[in-house]
Amino acid sequence: MNHGRSIFAQLIDHLPIREFRKCVDRYDGNRRVRSFSCWDQLLCLVFAQLTCRESLRDIVACLRSVDGRLYHMGIRGTVSRSTLADANEARDWRIYADFAQVLIHEARHLYAGEDFGVDLANTVYAFDSTTIDLCMALFPWASYKRTQHAMKLHTLLDLRGNIPTFIRITPARLHDVNVLDDLVPEAGAFYVMDRGYLDFERLYRWTLAGAFFLTRARKNFRFERVSSHAVDKQTGVQCDQTIRLVWFYSSRGYPGDLRRIRYRDPQTGKRLVFLTNNFSQPASVITELYRCRWQVELFFKWIKQHLRIKAFYGTSENAVKTQVWTAVCSYLLVAIARQRLTLDLNLYTILQILSVSLFEKMPINRAFSSPDLKIAEVVSHNQLSLLDF
Repeated sequence: MNHGRSIFAQLIDHLPIREFRKCVDRYDGNRRVRSFSCWDQLLCLVFAQLTCRESLRDIVACLRSVDGRLYHMGIRGTVSRSTLADANEARDWRIYADFAQVLIHEARHLYAGEDFGVDLANTVYAFDSTTIDLCMALFPWASYKRTQHAMKLHTLLDLRGNIPTFIRITPARLHDVNVLDDLVPEAGAFYVMDRGYLDFERLYRWTLAGAFFLTRARKNFRFERVSSHAVDKQTGVQCDQTIRLVWFYSSRGYPGDLRRIRYRDPQTGKRLVFLTNNFSQPASVITELYRCRWQVELFFKWIKQHLRIKAFYGTSENAVKTQVWTAVCSYLLVAIARQRLTLDLNLYTILQILSVSLFEKMPINRAFSSPDLKIAEVVSHNQLSLLDF
């Protein structure tokens, strides 16, 4: 490896530039562009994400301080605040959304053998959304409530490696259950969701497609019991039943049988009722799968704390979506580099090291090779620690 290259340049080597050019050509992103290309824009925004830059002026000031190194970092165009702002406003955000899908495919391949805490061969996804508040004066297009503007980030997380495989950015007023229409169910995979996604007609389509869902029942849920199955109450499982829906619209939307599992947490005493269309896995495995759903909540917490998706460099819808998608690309880039470089560090530690060493000229492995390097995140004891971020 060339020891004269910066860590940033070595990190960018993990981005497939040919695939990025295909995404740019798909939306004619470099049309009438003279000096500051889409690739330059991507590298500037990835740099901003990795170093937690606060504004466009902050990004430009930092990059101009090392102006002589920008060419070797891969940035060929002249970096200025107005040029970067215009690029964020005008260039189609779908370029970066499509490129994120390329990185998702690569990351899932690298993390296919990762263990997520449950002995299960099936692919398991956790699906949820998070709300990002926006200023009413600066983001008039994101109307939500009379006193609040916001948008929602809907994410389908592959629990093997915690890789976001599906992301939709929508107005906050859109109900979560509507996003189920955009998902293409994968036969044999488990989809773990909270009860906000309980729509029997939509879920029945997943059953017909051969996919498994797991969610919680609402308090006013009505059913008739078809049969009961033996359970080991020492595991916390109180009952395991095959049921059928009785309300008119629910039974018409889901005419098949469902599995109902009532569970009591031995530690907290809280009672939960799960609904699934999988009848083959033990009840204890089903309850553990739902416990893993918390990983998507921790994913949202992590990216809000360590990436720039709460304060934005532009105010238009295109600029906001561009920033969110480049943040996702940055997350995936670090995850891919971690696996390819076989780093025994969590993503938080890697990100902290990169934030202060991107301009250093050394082999990238050396930056992470200190034997005493242990940087721990502060984790609330009120939350489950299921992610090795």
